[in-house]
Amino acid sequence: MLNIKLHITLLRRYLAYYLRAKTRYDVHPPFLFQLTEEVLEDERFYYAFQDIALLRAQLQQNHRWLELTDHGAGSLINGSKRRTIADLARNSAISRESGELLFRLVRFMQPKQMLEMGASLGISAAYQAAAAPRGATFITLEGCPQTAEEARSNLQQLAPGKIEVRTGPFEVSLPLALKDLGRLDYLYLDGDHREGASLSYFNTCLPYAHDGSVFVIADIHWSAQMERAWEQLKQHPEVTLSVDLFHFGLLFFRKAQLAPQSVSLIKARYKPWRAGFFSAG
Repeated sequence: MLNIKLHITLLRRYLAYYLRAKTRYDVHPPFLFQLTEEVLEDERFYYAFQDIALLRAQLQQNHRWLELTDHGAGSLINGSKRRTIADLARNSAISRESGELLFRLVRFMQPKQMLEMGASLGISAAYQAAAAPRGATFITLEGCPQTAEEARSNLQQLAPGKIEVRTGPFEVSLPLALKDLGRLDYLYLDGDHREGASLSYFNTCLPYAHDGSVFVIADIHWSAQMERAWEQLKQHPEVTLSVDLFHFGLLFFRKAQLAPQSVSLIKARYKPWRAGFFSAG
């Protein structure tokens, strides 16, 4: 019953997003248009995708049990503290579509100092690291020791030496990671889906952001708490551009932007009439 209610709620939220979302044909500011073209509309198949798909398939056949330590809101799908790697790979790991979008975002932004909060099995970090520029520093944080060890092993297989996995509660590991990075070009926040925690982590990271930074907030429509957090984040006075992609929210701090802007974007193929093909005259 919980899953049915959850899916109905998510469907309603997606419909609201879909109705307000714009496409490439509605976007005019140069940076936003370039972001739309190179991140949202790019459908090229990149070299790393196959390797990550193979790892995902392997993990989905791995029935070894992990004892989970969850410091966040937990899962709405499976709240058990003991789960198999296969279950995590199928139900908790980032989807192929979302992972590929993160790859394209990193490829577009080319960040040198990168931080992920919520490593899980390491699949999302693998997508991001594959697109990172040479010499980038990438730290991923994971609260669960057993999950972190699995992520460490997977990332050593896919991206040896490119990502440092740190274990422990974010309240402890986050300030240390920020101090070591010195500045934050790129943040992917996916480890805690509580409203207060999301806002707190944002505020902790904000002093390390700059004009070229992007903060990626995962699952902004996952719950009422996350939707409230997203509304507050996009209205923060330091945020000059917020982009709602449904599964992700992107926050930018571009001081050259004349006025704050908030926009929801969707692939043009999902709203083909926006191209004018079906207009009269």
